[in-house]
Amino acid sequence: MRILVVEDEKPLSALIQRGLIEAGYVVDVAYDGEEGENYAEMFPYDLIILDIILPKKEGLEVCRSLRNKNISSRILILTSRDSISDRVKGLDSGADDYLVKPFSFDELLARIRALLRRDSSQTSILQLGDLSINTSAREVKRGQRIIELTSKEYSLLEYLMFNSNMVITRRMIEDHVWNMPLNSESNLIEVYINRIRSKIDEGKDSLILTIRGTGYRLKVP
Repeated sequence: MRILVVEDEKPLSALIQRGLIEAGYVVDVAYDGEEGENYAEMFPYDLIILDIILPKKEGLEVCRSLRNKNISSRILILTSRDSISDRVKGLDSGADDYLVKPFSFDELLARIRALLRRDSSQTSILQLGDLSINTSAREVKRGQRIIELTSKEYSLLEYLMFNSNMVITRRMIEDHVWNMPLNSESNLIEVYINRIRSKIDEGKDSLILTIRGTGYRLKVP
């Protein structure tokens, strides 16, 4: 999952970025409203964390602008303003949720998970046949067997599960899991796909299908 943090307080933005990366997310940071809006237009973010008080362009204006451009990324507003009227303004501008500063990082993670689950049947459990992911606990099972994955393996499998109804291209994986283009001759994605297959399959039919010349798709039962 790829997240954009738009926050001009650099110590806070660095703290959020570091924590989200440790939690397995791919994270970009912008330090003013114009830069944040440009990032959101250029890259397909799953979620945007947006401060209200920003240089160059305020967060609510950025939020309205993105919605007017049909950018559907989930938007979580951060602000020190906690009046009811301020919250209503944020939500009316197109935000999906509102978090008041100061906040605990655990609450931020919980809000992020809840927003990302809105596109996944409103549950913390992603299920495909006998393969399941508990996104809250970051636990992967096939049947009753718990599968141990590295952070990057988990992020890749979770991304495939979130998009189990579509073919995922190499470029989409680069953007959402690695946050950078890989060398055209690199087989890093293939290596990670094969590692995941070896851990989740164990003699069963492979759930990750290779779509030749295109990318990968999970096998729908």
